[in-house]
Amino acid sequence: IAKKMGVSRQSAQRLVSLAMTEGLVKIRLDHPVARCMDLARAMKKKYGLETCEVTLTDPTSDDPALGVAQVAAAEMERVLIRKEPVIMALGTGREIRAAVDDIPNMHCPQHRIVSLVGSLAPDGSANDNDPLNKIGDVIHAPRHPLSVPVIASTTEERRVIGSQKPIRRNFELAQKADVAFVGIGELNDSPPLLTDGFINWEELKELQALGAVGEIVGWSFDAQGKLVDCRINDRVSSVELTTLSSVPAIGVAKGANKLVAIKAALAGKWLSGLITDEATAEMLLR
Repeated sequence: IAKKMGVSRQSAQRLVSLAMTEGLVKIRLDHPVARCMDLARAMKKKYGLETCEVTLTDPTSDDPALGVAQVAAAEMERVLIRKEPVIMALGTGREIRAAVDDIPNMHCPQHRIVSLVGSLAPDGSANDNDPLNKIGDVIHAPRHPLSVPVIASTTEERRVIGSQKPIRRNFELAQKADVAFVGIGELNDSPPLLTDGFINWEELKELQALGAVGEIVGWSFDAQGKLVDCRINDRVSSVELTTLSSVPAIGVAKGANKLVAIKAALAGKWLSGLITDEATAEMLLR
């Protein structure tokens, strides 16, 4: 770089660092690691997955998206470079948002991007981890949001929301998706559903008392992966998990705090693929 630009190496290093800080340049290393590949094969065999990607674990980082987001971005790119039209469905969460942030600018007007989950918090504000607007701007493709609360106030409100023609059309579009990328939320004492304001403390305790250990696009399930029969699930406005069984859904998650939730999602067969890290894969295999 320094030679081509006619500057010193130190100047080139500073310019690259500045470009990365400003988001103008992204650097990704693609290096197959034998141990990670072995873990991915073992995961596919044990859990009946169609696809599995395992990335290295950085023991010095507590970033929940580091590594898995970059791999997920690469998988999304592989879908988006197709010439034939593709419908990509997206969940929400920090991992999915970080993956979308890592996708380079592309021109994909032939594809459609549809959201699986509502984009509104209970107070009417936007969901900060909703990746739909970001990816639409980056890949210049039509986007189909669900401009509804993640969890409605009442079951009647949810019924009315779901009966609206634009929302119903986007539900139907999501069910036809060629691929879906979803985060997996834990239901410990500080889960995303609580910290992002979608449920309150009493509702969390109710879910836990009923055995809920994880959620995907707002739908809570127990350790066996079965949807929990409760009033919170009755109010979820997202695309129903049961209707997505025919869509190849790739989960993006890692970490000891998500271990029970990931295992439950795999037990419930809600996922056909998984992107995780080495440490999480080893725990899942044990």
